[in-house]
Amino acid sequence: MAEHFLDGVLIDDSVFALRPDYRALLIAVEGIVPGPSDEHSEALLVAAESAALQALVTTSVAELAHVAAWREAYRAFGAKPQRTRNSLESLTRRASVGLPRVNRLTNIYNAISVLHQVPVGGEDLDRYAGPPRLLRAVGDEPFDTVDEGEEVVEHPEPGEVVWCDDTGVTCRRWNWRQARRTQLTQATTRALFILDALAPMSDLALTRAGDELVSHLRQLGPEVRAATRLIASTTTTQEHA
Repeated sequence: MAEHFLDGVLIDDSVFALRPDYRALLIAVEGIVPGPSDEHSEALLVAAESAALQALVTTSVAELAHVAAWREAYRAFGAKPQRTRNSLESLTRRASVGLPRVNRLTNIYNAISVLHQVPVGGEDLDRYAGPPRLLRAVGDEPFDTVDEGEEVVEHPEPGEVVWCDDTGVTCRRWNWRQARRTQLTQATTRALFILDALAPMSDLALTRAGDELVSHLRQLGPEVRAATRLIASTTTTQEHA
C-alpha cells in the first residue's frame, strides 16, 4: 500500500543542517489509468504557461522567489545553478516557448510545478528498490542516465544532495535530473511525487500545491488513491487518504 511505502522515507540530518527550512511533501498515488495528453492536461499546461509569462513581465526567472531560494541551496553544496538548473527553473524558462507535452500524468505534475512555483518530481513507484532517502552523497553511488544518446552510469559529487533507494541515485542535485530507472512511463499506474519547498514558500502554500495535484490525479481513473506525507526538520506529519 502507498501509505506503507511513505512510512519508510528518510531525510538525513545532514540535509536539514544544510537547509533547516527544507520541507518535502511526498504523494504516493495508485490506480492511475495511463493515457496520452488530453484536453484536461492541455488546459492545465496552457494555464501554467500563462501564469509564468505574467510573472516574468516584471521579474526575471532567476529572481522569482522560490527559484532564487533553490539557486542559493544549490550553491550551498557546490553546484552551479547557471549550469544545473533546478526543475522548477527549467520548466519556468520553457514557458515562453511552450511546456513539454508528454502524457497526461506528466503534463499534470509539470503544470502544477509551474502554477505553484515549486519543484515537483514524478517517478514510477513500482521501479523503486526500497523507500526513498534524501542524503549527502559519498560519491560512489550509481546514477543511470543518458549522455549524447548513450545509456551511461554516472556518480554524484561528494556532498551533493541526492535522492536514493537501495539500488542507487534516483534524482541528482536535489531536484535537477531524475534517473532513467524510476522515470514515469506510458504504462505507469503507481507513482511517487516529491514537492520540494524552501523559505519563503510556506507550509500552507506547499500543501495547497499538493492538494491541487491530488485533485487532478484523481481524475486519471475511478480507483485512484493517494497517500501523503510532509517531512520537515522539526516535525513530521502524515495524512492518508
